[in-house]
Amino acid sequence: MSSGKVVLGAIAGLATGAILGILFAPEKGTETRKKIAKRSKDSVDEIKNKYEEVISSLSSKFESAKKEASHLFEEGKDLAQEAKSEGARLYEDGKDLAHEAKIRAANQIK
Repeated sequence: MSSGKVVLGAIAGLATGAILGILFAPEKGTETRKKIAKRSKDSVDEIKNKYEEVISSLSSKFESAKKEASHLFEEGKDLAQEAKSEGARLYEDGKDLAHEAKIRAANQIK
């Protein structure tokens, strides 16, 4: 679930709770307002905590992905270097074989 949806849901729940609290409050207005203010503060604190959890989780996942990408990049560099070395070796082997074939062909012509 995206953090935007979590925050939007929390705000909607907060607003709904505040409205219902006002409508069904058996106490005086001042007491009701104090309770609503306390619940609002608690809800805001809860939303902040959820937001911080989401940010922390995303940061952790980002760092993990960054490390994995770096690891894969280094592996790719190593593989490219190995392929380059193998290509150079095969090229040299091919040159040697071509030279030997040329000598054999020259010897057979004589």
